[in-house]
Amino acid sequence: MATTTYPTLPSPLLHLQLSPSPPVGAINGGICRISIGRRSTSIRDRRRRRRVGMVMIAARAKQGSGGDEKEGEDDAPGFNPFGFVTDNPSSRSAIQLPESPAEDGNVGQMLYRIEDKGKEYGRYVRSGELVWFVRQTGSPDSRLGTIIFLHGAPTQSYSYRVVMSQMSDIGFHCIAPDWIGFGFSDKPQPGYGFDYTENEFHDALDKLLEVLQVQSPFHLAVQGFLVGSYGLTWALKNPSRISKLAILNTPLTVSSPVPGLFQQLRFPLLGEFTCQNAIMAERFIEAGSAYVLKLEKADVYRLPYLKSSGPGFALLETARKINFRDISTQISAGFNSERWDKPVLVVWGISDKYLPTSVAEEFQKSNPTAVKLKLIEGAGHMPQEDWPEKVVEALRFFLL
Repeated sequence: MATTTYPTLPSPLLHLQLSPSPPVGAINGGICRISIGRRSTSIRDRRRRRRVGMVMIAARAKQGSGGDEKEGEDDAPGFNPFGFVTDNPSSRSAIQLPESPAEDGNVGQMLYRIEDKGKEYGRYVRSGELVWFVRQTGSPDSRLGTIIFLHGAPTQSYSYRVVMSQMSDIGFHCIAPDWIGFGFSDKPQPGYGFDYTENEFHDALDKLLEVLQVQSPFHLAVQGFLVGSYGLTWALKNPSRISKLAILNTPLTVSSPVPGLFQQLRFPLLGEFTCQNAIMAERFIEAGSAYVLKLEKADVYRLPYLKSSGPGFALLETARKINFRDISTQISAGFNSERWDKPVLVVWGISDKYLPTSVAEEFQKSNPTAVKLKLIEGAGHMPQEDWPEKVVEALRFFLL
């Protein structure tokens, strides 16, 4: 029988290239084909370049800082990738390039290391059913009067520690409470005596000032989002109690942007997940600034969120209860030239990544007679943390 011979053809399976599942975010309008070998080589190259870049940056930063060991050898400044950072006496040491991101250990070790940190000038004060953590410097009998410092979210009064110390050296009596739900103050569960609304924050502040026997009028300094904005709406309700008002990087106009953190908190489930991020506060500060927090500072902002879930849920409720547009409208309209005549100083860190300088400029133009604007180059969203000496200088000139 004749045998039929068929031509030999290569199997198509030998040339079939399987495309692995692309990483999240890698798909760009079509099928994503990635060569496995090439991808792994590219990742290794990127990691190697990143390590080399970090070493170069650290070396250049050290050269640009002008250390004592090289003093007099070369007067020409070296390349400084951090720009004005090294010119800032408070934040010169804020540059940190950790060799190991896991060097802090586990949560238990971190809590043991930091549990007694960050309570400078502070004590606990009971006001009704709530216990506040309050920082005080200077004498209540000071002839220059009292300054009340109010922080924003998601931070705490710790940010004012340097400003308070230096202002009390000048002769002022300084008070900075942690708002209820923040820092080291009580964090009541929503629905059990405190629901984190604007009126409740105002009422709680009124009672605290009464317990502290703060005499009116006094100077008020306010900074930040959420509870920071509530500090300004409290001032609008109590103008007779305010002598002079200082505002540091706070949303002041209807055009003021809302940071992504607070938008995420307003989404169901996503908000519950986001609010339990223990490093949320320190990352929020760093994202709004030109600086990286030193470890000992980051520890303090992190501590409340590490110790319990209470601060996260307090922030969640505050972010969901606030009406950003309504509050911004209240502030913008309430401080215009027709309604407010008390002296106002706006101290603005121009490197704020959340609120552009145009917000402060627009606010100042609405009441040029009462509002003065002081821009601080080299400071971000929290100028009292980034460059407290410049804030003290501006406050001293304004209040004396």
